[in-house]
Amino acid sequence: MKIGIRREDKNEWEARAPLTPPDTKKLIDQGIQIVLQPSPIRIFSDTEYVDAGATTSENLSDCSLILAVKEIPIDFIEDGKAYLFFSHTIKGQDYNMPLLQTMIDKKTQLLDYERIVDAEGRRLIFFGRHAGLAGMIDTLWALGQRLAQEGIPSPFSKIKKTYEYGGLENAKKALEKIAGELSKTGVPKEVQPLVVGFTGYGNVSQGAQEIFDIFPHKELSPKELLSESSFTEKDHLLYKVIFKEKDLVETIDSGNQFILQDYYDNPEKYQSKFERYLPELSVLVNCIFWDIKYPRLITLDYLKKTWQAVDIPRLRIIGDVSCDIEGAIQCTTKVTDPGSPVYTYDPLGGKVQDGVTGRGPAIMAVDNLPCELAAEASQAFSTVLVDFLPELAKADFDESFTELKLPPELLSALILHNGELTEDYKYLQQYL
Repeated sequence: MKIGIRREDKNEWEARAPLTPPDTKKLIDQGIQIVLQPSPIRIFSDTEYVDAGATTSENLSDCSLILAVKEIPIDFIEDGKAYLFFSHTIKGQDYNMPLLQTMIDKKTQLLDYERIVDAEGRRLIFFGRHAGLAGMIDTLWALGQRLAQEGIPSPFSKIKKTYEYGGLENAKKALEKIAGELSKTGVPKEVQPLVVGFTGYGNVSQGAQEIFDIFPHKELSPKELLSESSFTEKDHLLYKVIFKEKDLVETIDSGNQFILQDYYDNPEKYQSKFERYLPELSVLVNCIFWDIKYPRLITLDYLKKTWQAVDIPRLRIIGDVSCDIEGAIQCTTKVTDPGSPVYTYDPLGGKVQDGVTGRGPAIMAVDNLPCELAAEASQAFSTVLVDFLPELAKADFDESFTELKLPPELLSALILHNGELTEDYKYLQQYL
């Protein structure tokens, strides 16, 4: 089989690759041909792939399997081929239903990285950690910019946007230096105590906390957050609070206890209780999975009431790493990009303007954060993906689904088989 690697062209920032040159060589050494669509922005040069044994071509028509990172344009889809990429279709996303319908019409195979999972349903191939890493850096950059705009000097103003560091190692070294300065100068009195809340505890949240933990801090529980006596060293420390599902929602019937699996299965029985914590947060970093069936964490109504009552509420920055438009964070009304990562939402007028200036929280809503750490993100992703590709390369998709010789991790990711929705994804028919 020939595997094609498509050029990423969704925007000027998308430099990631699903396979690195060294992992490309591993596949070639196993007799798999790799054809690369040339790219001027891919983090690894075309020459590196050629040196690894790949060929380059604008035309990938003779490849049976096409790899990409982001969505593939409709006009690129060819009859009967197999495609593996982040399709952003499994929630029935409106904007990608035409793509899914085209792939059905052309009787293709569609596999989605997001659904390559183990027996417990845990994702195996992901960019989540790097989304968290980049998202936290951009969020702290936004904090520094907002404080400077308010006339509050702080070491945070020295933080750059993630992509400007040219890599994770450089970023961490620079942040360690700024953290050392913060240890000496302390948190500006105007924003004490400076509390950063994290929703979620998975790969995305762990990546964000990895950056935050560079700075001097004390961790509080959600319960401790509501106690004034918890802030004993507020002049020199930041405070971190991690919110799990049990901290975010409660049963509508006050007589029932929170049960995690019941919340997943019956979210209509639950309501948000997160707004009780928001007045205590300076920064919120949203890293949690959300779907329309779940309660929102921040509503427009809450923001309007808060900004009507208080001239400058404590909550200045929302780093929406999950970036669901009008989702858990309802004021995430658009996506941003690494060059201009934030906008300010006006809770009273309901309008947004780019940058940190204006009344209301500044929202970091970059929807492809890992591309700011393209080399490291691609290497981590490729290291896992490469082990699945030999089996995928050998698959005969003319066989029935039940006869397909694929490992269960790949079968779980097969949304379309010869243009038909597989059993686990038949629910998508209602969105087409």
